[in-house]
Amino acid sequence: MTTEVEREAAAELTADIAALPAWTLDEGQLGDLELLLSGAFAPLTGFMGSADVASVRDRGTLADGTPWPAPVTLDVPGHAAVASAARIVLNDPEHTPLAVLDITESAPCLTAEAGPLDPAGAPGRHTRPDGDGEPGTVRLSGPVTSLRPPEHGPFRNLRLSPVQARAEVGDGPVLAFATRRPLTWRQIGQLRHFAGQLRARILLLPLVSGPAEVVVRPEALVRTVQAAARSLPPGTLVVPVPLAPRGSVPARETATRALVAAAYGATHLLTDEPGAGRDGQAPESAAAAQQPVPVLSAGEWAYDRAAEVWRPLALIEPGTERTDLARGELEDLLDRGEEVPAWFAPAAVAEELRRARPPRGERGVVVFFTGLSGSGKSTIARGLRDALAERGDRTVSLLDGDLVRQLLSAGLSFSRADRDMNIARIGYAATEVARHGGVAICAPIAPFADARARARRMVSEVGDFLLIHVATPVEVCEARDRKGLYAKARAGLIDHFTGISDPYELPTDAELTIDTSAVSRQQAVDMVLSLLTKGGWLTDDTAG
Repeated sequence: MTTEVEREAAAELTADIAALPAWTLDEGQLGDLELLLSGAFAPLTGFMGSADVASVRDRGTLADGTPWPAPVTLDVPGHAAVASAARIVLNDPEHTPLAVLDITESAPCLTAEAGPLDPAGAPGRHTRPDGDGEPGTVRLSGPVTSLRPPEHGPFRNLRLSPVQARAEVGDGPVLAFATRRPLTWRQIGQLRHFAGQLRARILLLPLVSGPAEVVVRPEALVRTVQAAARSLPPGTLVVPVPLAPRGSVPARETATRALVAAAYGATHLLTDEPGAGRDGQAPESAAAAQQPVPVLSAGEWAYDRAAEVWRPLALIEPGTERTDLARGELEDLLDRGEEVPAWFAPAAVAEELRRARPPRGERGVVVFFTGLSGSGKSTIARGLRDALAERGDRTVSLLDGDLVRQLLSAGLSFSRADRDMNIARIGYAATEVARHGGVAICAPIAPFADARARARRMVSEVGDFLLIHVATPVEVCEARDRKGLYAKARAGLIDHFTGISDPYELPTDAELTIDTSAVSRQQAVDMVLSLLTKGGWLTDDTAG
């Protein structure tokens, strides 16, 4: 609870922040700030400096020797105004001021080697959780002072502070399970088993900063965890926690989960990840000895077909066990619209999985064409739009390059920054179409890989993204040029013309490549329709 002194201090800060430069936090940074302000990252009171980061990476401790599993840092672009400030305001994505950072150290990030930022391998944080920084970024360190509590995020009413959670779970043993993946009968059985042994209350911590596995969106993860909690003992508590992925080192991720679980009142943390230790035991390592609570490994479990229950593999008669679904098998099953097996997940969890990940035939999809001017992008896009309209089984929106430039992106130039903004706007509009189950067809030039990747990440939070590279050679595009744009570009009359005076970064992640100098318009459209049909976004019985 906020004291009167704290409220007065916050009011004084609020009056002084108008003249301060501000930084709008991305999702991972926002989660780290919330954990710092709530005390979940105690004894940290702010973002780490270089001495602490180096010590954590080399020895697994802060510079003062306090055990600590992973860096908690704030990196910003070197050209940003906040990079050279002494004091800045930290805003949420809606530009609401949340805290003030008093900068005690500002240092260039000199390293750039790091593992993936999250389970999906999707970048997007300015701060790499491994402690490495992007080239050209500056690390800002120092204590943070709260202005107001965060107001946004899924299931805000469930997001208890550590103090509130500890009061809720009480003083007895508490078994925590922190997850980015929906719980199934296997995890439910494991939690029942170990909670019974410990006589512990169960604390479920869905990790809602960063993409969730299978269901993608954090709110969907929380719903699946709540559904699983109905099959656990009464008193099971669900508390969403904004902990961002801590990089590519599994031990670092597990140790950070243990630290946060302890802050929320856990006395033990259960993990069903392989290699955490012997069945029901904490792992024997120097890192484990520094963890604030024991991390228990569930060991090998399987479904006992004779008893129709999940249990440790050693207790199952050989030949009657059923192993878990392989990684990716659940996603494929949901994508095809097949039933989730009753032995795999409770009916309530299966229902939430289907809601969060509907079959591809009902899911929004963005078909994103990229290629040089004159490559045939718009021709294929219009042909695809017409073919889908004739079918009548999917709603379709066409976001063509020229039309977008006249309306959605009117006033933008062809500079690198404005081109990126144009693609961001197209990506945003396409995401909203996909969010509501429609098909969005986009046909910009989109010459830069980073901008295309950002569009993919945006769309992938709500639907599917298919990149189509229309790889028609530039000489063919120039020969087709009805508007005389290539001639003007070669004459120097048009600046920033892709393929002539500006680069085009060839896609390495396209789902389909089409050369319209080698195929007809109808053949090109048929190739895209085939991709959509084989992938399940269109049905065979009404195709073509």
